[in-house]
Amino acid sequence: MRRQIDIMANIDWLTVFLFLLLVAFGWINIFAVNYDPDASSFFHLENRYTMQLAWILISLIVVVFIFIIDSRFYLFVAYPAYAFGILLLLVVFLIGTAVHSSKSWIVLGPVSIQPAEFAKVAVILAIAKYLSGYNVKITRFKDIFVSLFIIFFPAGLIALQPDIGSTIVYGVLLLVLYREGLPGWVLIVILAMAGLFLGILVLSQFLIVLILSGLAIVAFTIVSKKPSSFFLAVLISISVASAFVLLNHYGYLDLDNYIILLSTVGIASAIAVIYAVVKKNKVIYLVVLALLLAIGYTYTVDHLFNNFLKEHQRNRVNVMLGLESDPYGYEYNVRQSKIAIGSGGFSGKGFLQGTQTKFRFVPEQSTDFIFCTVGEEWGFLGSFGLVVLYVGLLIRLIVLAERQRSRFSRIYGYGVLSILFFHFAINIGMTIGLLPVIGIPLPFLSYGGSSLFAFTIMLFVFIRLDSTRKAYLI
Repeated sequence: MRRQIDIMANIDWLTVFLFLLLVAFGWINIFAVNYDPDASSFFHLENRYTMQLAWILISLIVVVFIFIIDSRFYLFVAYPAYAFGILLLLVVFLIGTAVHSSKSWIVLGPVSIQPAEFAKVAVILAIAKYLSGYNVKITRFKDIFVSLFIIFFPAGLIALQPDIGSTIVYGVLLLVLYREGLPGWVLIVILAMAGLFLGILVLSQFLIVLILSGLAIVAFTIVSKKPSSFFLAVLISISVASAFVLLNHYGYLDLDNYIILLSTVGIASAIAVIYAVVKKNKVIYLVVLALLLAIGYTYTVDHLFNNFLKEHQRNRVNVMLGLESDPYGYEYNVRQSKIAIGSGGFSGKGFLQGTQTKFRFVPEQSTDFIFCTVGEEWGFLGSFGLVVLYVGLLIRLIVLAERQRSRFSRIYGYGVLSILFFHFAINIGMTIGLLPVIGIPLPFLSYGGSSLFAFTIMLFVFIRLDSTRKAYLI
């Protein structure tokens, strides 16, 4: 009995209070979206606000069980939970139900489960247990590889459903690895790949390869430590390219400009390798390898974008990047969302007074676009207040994570923080048109049992770990 009292006394009630505020505000807005004055009964399960209320109550019961269970249990169950999460993701391929062109739901009678949401909790537990293990150093290649596998194996399964939005979420866990000592160059490479990804979508492959070749020449000059090498590399590249152009012009070859460029890059790379052998400069090998991998990456991204993504997903990205315009098609959701948010003005139209909400102008307004209801009915003040609540919760999680005495608890805390931050930033960003619509919920606000349960479990397991930070060094 004494131990239970101590646990309750050490629970971070500020975090619990912020959670309750977000959940309550979310339910109010779901009620506003789905309110029907002609409904036969408030407690009819066909009403979304009734179902959400039921899920909230069940979530609170789950919280009680989380607090009752010994905190060391979560360390013990980390790998089994990860295995179970993988199993659920595999089961989806066998008995899953497709929703919005994504086979990501398991329907069991009246209950629908989205395993991708619960897998996030399992992945955070597993990566926290692995990185907190004995003699694990994130600076070693083996440990980096295992950590990336733990994160991206389930992400790969989710991508095959395909659920691109949920897949992208897992990438934010790289911030957790960086916090634990992941070498900075790894993060730089990942950011460079992300930048190159956007460049591939916007620019032609010819221009991308030309830019990469220029960067490789500059890198070659830097690592060779001789300015003359820069002019030599440029001269060789121009000479080879000129030779191909002349042969093409006089009919000896029949190549387009892109093939000529690739051939030039290939010959110049071979010359650079010979130079590296003569000068015994291993870094030049890395420059050549990086160039060739980057060019291969452009082909991979182009192929995946045009053949793996669904047409509606490609169109959303193209619209966001300004490459296409479809105001009455793929832009419709975002246009209506921005109209709803803008119409709320400074203080909003008032509770249950949102015309965009009432007349269902915004699709998915209870789920992915719940924020536009906040903007319309509560205005700038309500939207700003909601953002303050989220930022307050995120800052509080940083404080809790940094005060943990065990590495497992700290890593898990940063995992929770990263997932919540990504959902918060991306969801609001796509609602106001700054980011493409990738279909991820706003934590604790969006309608849905799977997301609410997953986020609640994720958060309160960390609160439970924090409550015994002085008792156990797990």
